[in-house]
Amino acid sequence: MSDPREVRFRGGGFAPSARRGVGLVVFVVLIALAEWGTRSGFITPLTLPKPSDVLATFGELWQSGLLMKHLVPSLTRLLVGAALGVSIGMSVGVLIGLFSYVRAGLVPLVAALFPIPKIALLPLFVIWFGIDEGSKYALIAFGTFTPTVVATYGAVDNVDRSLIRMGQSFGLSWFSIVRKIVLPGAMPGILSGLRISLAIAIILLVAAEMLGAEYGIGAYILQAGSLYDLERLFAGVVILSLLGVVVSTCIGLLEKRMLRWRA
Repeated sequence: MSDPREVRFRGGGFAPSARRGVGLVVFVVLIALAEWGTRSGFITPLTLPKPSDVLATFGELWQSGLLMKHLVPSLTRLLVGAALGVSIGMSVGVLIGLFSYVRAGLVPLVAALFPIPKIALLPLFVIWFGIDEGSKYALIAFGTFTPTVVATYGAVDNVDRSLIRMGQSFGLSWFSIVRKIVLPGAMPGILSGLRISLAIAIILLVAAEMLGAEYGIGAYILQAGSLYDLERLFAGVVILSLLGVVVSTCIGLLEKRMLRWRA
C-alpha cells in the first residue's frame, strides 16, 4: 500500500493572482523592439517613428505648455460626458431590471439605439447643440448611455434568484432586497460594462474633437495627421493609450474596493 499523497488545497477557485510588473515588461519589450527596428532600418521612418523621437516630442509638448492646453479640455469633456451617460445609463438599466413595465417599454428602444454608430450622429448633435462644448458632451454621453444600460440590466438579470428568495423568506422588504442583494450581486457585471463604456467614451472624445475643437487630443492628432508629422501623431496616440490605462486602473481599484466580498 503506497503512502498517502498530500493534495494541495485549491479552495481559492479560479481567482486570478496578481503578477506585478509583467505588463510593464511587455510594454518595455515592445518599445525596445520598435526602437531597434527603426534604428536598424528594418522599419521605415514613414511607417513608424522612433520611440525616442516620440519621447522627445513629449518633452517639447510639456516644456511649451501645449500638453496641458490639449489635455485639460479633453479630460473635462470626457469626465462630463461620461458622467452623464454612465449615471443615467445605470439608473435606467436598474429600472429595466427591476420593473416589468419599464422593461417592456424601454428594452425595444434601447435595442433600436444600441447598434447606431454614434460617430455618425455627430453632425446631428452639432445642429442640435451647436459646434461648441454641448455637442461634444452630448455625443460622449449618448455613446456611453446605451452600453451602460445593456450591461446594467443584464447584470441585474443575472443576480442569483435563490438569494432573492432567501431574502424574501427572511422577511426583508423590497427595498432591502434591492440594496443588500440585487445591487451588490449586479455590481461585477456593471463594472465590467463600465470598462467598455469608458473605452467608447475615449473613442467618441477623439471624434468629437476632430470637428470644431481648437484644443484637445483629437484636435492635436488631426493637426499632426494633416501635416504627416508622425512623431506628433504617435505622441497623441500614446496619450490616448495612457488615458485608457489610467481609466482601466481606476476601475480596477474600484472593483477591489466594492467587490471585496468576492475574495
